[in-house]
Amino acid sequence: MPPAVVGAALKVFELLTESSELPELVARNTMHFRSRMTEAGFTLSGTEHPIVPVMLYDAALASSIADELLKKGIYVIGFSFPVVPKGLARIRVQMSGGHTIEQIDRCVDAFIEVGKQKGVI
Repeated sequence: MPPAVVGAALKVFELLTESSELPELVARNTMHFRSRMTEAGFTLSGTEHPIVPVMLYDAALASSIADELLKKGIYVIGFSFPVVPKGLARIRVQMSGGHTIEQIDRCVDAFIEVGKQKGVI
């Protein structure tokens, strides 16, 4: 492995052994996002993972919603066949410990607005 990769990996392990703050923030942010999105009526795949698939099932719809969200400053990626099976198109949202609750709420609010415009919710 290149020295930079080894150095970065060692730093991650150092941070994780010194404090549980970052994993706790990721878990908190993930729960907050998943809770708000589910309450809004979106279908999410998985339960606790910080990579949250927002299931839309239609490739064109996933792409269109991702484009609309980008116009609102929300960078998410639509996935469709051949990356995922046909009929299981989705938008992938990745939570981070660096996100604030306000940023997550802004993201969810944008999803709700676009989801209503597109007839998803």
